[in-house]
Amino acid sequence: MAPPYEIRADFDARTIVVYQAYAPAIADAALRAGRFTAPFSFNRMTWIKPSFLWLMHRSNWARKAGQERILAVRITRDGWEEALASAALTTGDPAALAKAAVHVQWDPERSVRGAALNHYSIQVGVGRHLIRAFAEEWTVSLTDLTPQVRKAADLIQSGGAAKAQRLLPPERAYPLPADLERRLRP
Repeated sequence: MAPPYEIRADFDARTIVVYQAYAPAIADAALRAGRFTAPFSFNRMTWIKPSFLWLMHRSNWARKAGQERILAVRITRDGWEEALASAALTTGDPAALAKAAVHVQWDPERSVRGAALNHYSIQVGVGRHLIRAFAEEWTVSLTDLTPQVRKAADLIQSGGAAKAQRLLPPERAYPLPADLERRLRP
């Protein structure tokens, strides 16, 4: 059984993959440029999620309006941990949250069929004071996962959840430094 609060992600020694769902215009512009560019908003918080299945639940497998495109955003682990070090829990002190450059919330992780599980997935809201760093310094690459997502959704809908599971990105426990772990646990 997974620990209740654990970051599970696709990562390597230098980078971590987070997922975001966008409208086609935002995704297309970002993919063409190889980085986030207009119409991506640099003036509001952007939420990044290392849990692929949580984003699939949130975007209804890329079928929700304005979330029809799924991007895998590979960012530096240094940037990821910088964001986490600037974070306040959304369930914590409201005054601290109002001042925080980054917001963190924990939501129930999801199964491939969307059922809530008994452990939580982290969602990280990067505020407008760090959004340029996220987009221009931390982001290493963008990958369009939309075709893979649609194929997996079709398989699930037709009773092929086991086959769909094979299309999901690999995720494993992310080794947080002890100070960040203490800071981020509810």
